Amino acid sequence: MYEMLEQMKARNLQPALAWASAHSDELLRKGSSLEFKLHALQYMQILERGIQRDALTFARSSFAPFAPLHMEEIQKLMGCLLWTGRLENSPYSELLSSSHWDALSLELTQECCSLLGQSYKSPLHVTISAGCQALPTLLKLSNVMANKKQEWQTMRHLPVEIELDREFQFHSIFACPVSRDQSTEENPPMLMPCGHVLCKQSIVKLSKGNTRTFKCPYCPAEATVAQCRQLYF
Repeated sequence: MYEMLEQMKARNLQPALAWASAHSDELLRKGSSLEFKLHALQYMQILERGIQRDALTFARSSFAPFAPLHMEEIQKLMGCLLWTGRLENSPYSELLSSSHWDALSLELTQECCSLLGQSYKSPLHVTISAGCQALPTLLKLSNVMANKKQEWQTMRHLPVEIELDREFQFHSIFACPVSRDQSTEENPPMLMPCGHVLCKQSIVKLSKGNTRTFKCPYCPAEATVAQCRQLYF
């Protein structure tokens, strides 16, 4: 990622284009238009050099796959051909702004980190922001535990769940609310008929080894092991 960003600073989009092409399906599933924006920027770079024929050839070979979703943007880009050599005085002069490079560099960073399951912001910033969001719940918990003359800091697990926004959720890891263990291939998360989720080992224990129905720990519903379905993240 850092190599791509350095190359973009030098106005070389080839590494970023190659990366976007290699991850095209993943970006498309996420609804990202990064790959198209990179091709559009490359096209404008060619046109800015005054090489109309090369720009047209690039457009014909690159824009077709994006036409169903970006036809309006493509039409605007093709209109730039009429102003080759004088784009700065054209209705499309805004497309030459260097801010597009900065915005695309940031978007590339975000998409790379997203596919890696990481935050594009600094770990310190993420930690402080998540802590500030969790603080009100922790303060309420502290007051409740103080009234009960209990010390929550010595507990192995918090007695309440801390809800964080999606921006702080980087890994699709499930921790069983009963056993507190993270799910594995051997102990996958299982969806019960009531909609609650436990790890397989917890369900087997609750059902006494698959021999009887059991009650959900979080609602009055009952279920059997056969009614539970494995979840895939």
